[in-house]
Amino acid sequence: MKSDYHIPVLYHETMEGLRINPEGIYVDCTFGGGGHSRGILEQLNENGKLFAFDQDADAQRNIPNDERVVFVPQNFRHLQRFLRLHKVTAVDGVLADLGVSSHQFDEGDRGFSTRFAGPLDMRMDRRQQISAADIIRTYTEQRLHKLFEQYGEVSNAKTLARQIVQQRNHLHVATIEQFKSLIAPVVKGNPNKYLAQVFQALRMEVNDEMGALQEMLQQVPAVLKPGGRVAIITFHSIEDRMVKNFFRQGSFDETPDNPLLPVVKEEVLKVITKKPITANDEELKRNSRSRSAKLRVAERV
Repeated sequence: MKSDYHIPVLYHETMEGLRINPEGIYVDCTFGGGGHSRGILEQLNENGKLFAFDQDADAQRNIPNDERVVFVPQNFRHLQRFLRLHKVTAVDGVLADLGVSSHQFDEGDRGFSTRFAGPLDMRMDRRQQISAADIIRTYTEQRLHKLFEQYGEVSNAKTLARQIVQQRNHLHVATIEQFKSLIAPVVKGNPNKYLAQVFQALRMEVNDEMGALQEMLQQVPAVLKPGGRVAIITFHSIEDRMVKNFFRQGSFDETPDNPLLPVVKEEVLKVITKKPITANDEELKRNSRSRSAKLRVAERV
């Protein structure tokens, strides 16, 4: 496994949260550079097993030569389906690190980073059809406004959407540079921060990250054994809210606490982390990308 591919965030906290059973079956939904997977394998004995999911073909280069590992080259939204294909009905732990890997940011031809002159792509799974450039070329102004506002928290999302729609017929948009020059007149504040927010929104839309997370979370109670644990690391407030709500109430709705209206619900998951775990000072110094990471852990009742 390549250690420089991606530095796993909240590594020790995640391993602690999963409370590894040496003979257990575990799923790493976001294999990437294999950092978290390595930690799980170190604690498993010869009877343990690890299913590693990753839709990015580049991640396959990091699969260890270990017969306990089964690599699944798929999006984690298909979690239950592929476990069943491998005759697995229940597992001891599920882990997902929802951050984009350092490798994806550092490969210019993937189109994830504003630093490179590459194609405006951003597909984690290159087998899928729609790229970031397709979204810029085809989405309506209203749809663009909504995605930049929700996923990027872009302050002038409406102006940005209008600029794109007004200019895209005159300007060809296939590369990062072309897109940056198209939106340059409406960039507000710190250009690097602004572009990072815009690119984040596009990436989340291209890969349907919210939809995939929702589908995966809904499958977790069914695939976890009683006492099994799920650990999810998020990097965005929307993701964190989804995880928090699902762990607490088994749904994604915001339900206000009202002592006069007792809610009777069957508890499927028990929240282990009352507040999300964040990186300590030492990790923040070592890895700036851990700054927005939040870890939440729950246990199957």
